[in-house]
Amino acid sequence: MTTTALDARTRRATFARLEDGVFDLAVIGGGITGAGIARDAAMRGLSVALVEARDYASGTSSRSSKMIHGGLRYLAQGDIALVREAASERQVVRRIAPHLTRLSPFLIPTVSMAMAAKLRTGLWTFEKLGGVPDAERHEVIGLAELRQREPLMRTTGLNGAILYPEFLTDDARLVLANIRSAQAAGAVVLNHAEAARLIVEDGRVSGVVVRSSLGGEDTGARVRARLVVNAAGAWVDRVRALEAGEDADRLSLSRGIHLVLPRARLPVNATLIIRAPDKRSIFAVPRGAFTYLGTTDVFHADADYWPAPARDDVDYLLRATQAALDIAPIADDEIVALWSGVRPLIAQPGKKANEISRKDEIWTSPSGLVSIAGGKLSAYRAMAERVVDMAAERLGATTHPCFTAEAALPGGGLVMPLVMGGLDALDPLDAERLAGLYGDEAAAIVAAGGGVAAEAARAVTHEGAATLEDYWVRRSARAWFDRCAGLDALAPAADAMGALLGWSASERAGQIAACETIEQESRLVLTGAR
Repeated sequence: MTTTALDARTRRATFARLEDGVFDLAVIGGGITGAGIARDAAMRGLSVALVEARDYASGTSSRSSKMIHGGLRYLAQGDIALVREAASERQVVRRIAPHLTRLSPFLIPTVSMAMAAKLRTGLWTFEKLGGVPDAERHEVIGLAELRQREPLMRTTGLNGAILYPEFLTDDARLVLANIRSAQAAGAVVLNHAEAARLIVEDGRVSGVVVRSSLGGEDTGARVRARLVVNAAGAWVDRVRALEAGEDADRLSLSRGIHLVLPRARLPVNATLIIRAPDKRSIFAVPRGAFTYLGTTDVFHADADYWPAPARDDVDYLLRATQAALDIAPIADDEIVALWSGVRPLIAQPGKKANEISRKDEIWTSPSGLVSIAGGKLSAYRAMAERVVDMAAERLGATTHPCFTAEAALPGGGLVMPLVMGGLDALDPLDAERLAGLYGDEAAAIVAAGGGVAAEAARAVTHEGAATLEDYWVRRSARAWFDRCAGLDALAPAADAMGALLGWSASERAGQIAACETIEQESRLVLTGAR
């Protein structure tokens, strides 16, 4: 067992380790799917390498609605197997990462007894499939209690609501925890290491050539492996195209956006499920001092890291929210931040983006490249278990039994009341934020002086952050959930990171400018100015 600490200062040595010997498994892609596969395989005793072209979770896995939920809506589509897996896996994630599974009531307004009865039937099925504890079963509330719980809710035409508990998470931190756990089990992992081409020998894929994608870092490695798994998410087809004859697209991409507002402007108490005019459901989710709205679901042509949201996306969320809640119209300059991402869905011609199944699929090319795409964040661990089962069989390897459902992820060694008890000297919102990001490692941030500098330094020495964006967006979530989109944090974070990574004054300035550009470009869709 090695350390869980990912130190960005040892990148050159990690490239050298990737050249060393032949791995059982090479995983391309450091989102939640690849991270889960690497963790499972390493914990079973396989030798594993994982490379990620940008940063861990830099694609879809940091742009979700940040929920570990059972996919109740898929019951209506008859997708029982998907719901059963997601519903049960949410309890597993809760067990291994209690800091990354914040229990939150979800509230569905109802307009009739018939609607309530239909929802209750679905929830009973969901609870049975997922082994939901009795104390966390759904409840029906009347109109008076609905008004008391959610004073902003427009109740004309409603007869009450149904409450049921679900889990909110920090998606990027969940990926990071899996990556760190994989390394602790012996995997060699590296971000900002792009798969440039596949190594093919005697008609079989036998590895991947990777190169650094960091400016100023001219290094790479030939990673040799008995089996290569393409878990590149929205970029799965791009990796498949590295192999001759595998250029037919398997994916359809859809775009989703989220808007972040001050909680004082949108003071909801539960996660509200709001019915949009096109009959889709969107969410209004409370998180600390903020409330975020999401998401849209429209086809998107390209696998972009920063897909530009359309004005229609923003208006769609605002119109639905303002129709459901008794609030003054939300002005563009009240939006603290917004994020946009693409989902990798298995292509199903003729269907709308929101109608396409979220099932995962696995394909194997004639030369042996294994590709996996689709699936839900909630069920990532079970997906990984299936892939590693298949990999072990193909390799003819005798492995340890899978125990990823029992072993705690980094930060998840203590139950949350104990974590919070260790932070009782902090402002309650600050304590809630630290506990939700770091779990039982939050005390280390406080011991290092707390604040941006301590977080940014730990991001370098323990969490593999090699750029300021890595910290600002994915290690700290300040880009989404901080005053003024966390722009005030950029300078002190760059100072702390630059001192460790040896940035010159111009490099430090360039890192800050790159983050400011991301924030500015994300807001081009808005007509108002901050």
